Amino acid sequence: MIVVCGEALSTRRPLHIDRHARASTAGGFRISFMARSCKHIGQMKDVGPSGPGCVECLAAGKHDWVHLRWCQECGHVGCCDNSPGKHATGHNRSTQHPIIRSYEPDEDWYYCYPDDLMFELEDAPPNPSHP
Repeated sequence: MIVVCGEALSTRRPLHIDRHARASTAGGFRISFMARSCKHIGQMKDVGPSGPGCVECLAAGKHDWVHLRWCQECGHVGCCDNSPGKHATGHNRSTQHPIIRSYEPDEDWYYCYPDDLMFELEDAPPNPSHP
């Protein structure tokens, strides 16, 4: 079972997986097992995470995040929606950067805000995760 920001995936909108869907490539990555695809993969850049924790929480002297998310356009690290600050979503709303990646150990999923789509990419670089 995949847990997203403290919630079991089954409590979120389903992923609509179609194992017979053809794989496609975008942004140099191969997308597989999706009936729908992210229309924003081309906006992903080869950026590293901005730091070891949520940028806004650390600036405020707080460490009360639940999970961390990493913007795939600029590298901003923000806290998830179960965290008090909800800074990853706040970053998306203020910048319109569409795709985040989990910044948690052993999690390889991405999420596209405008497409409301969680997905994994074949041949994606390893997730460095926070320390």
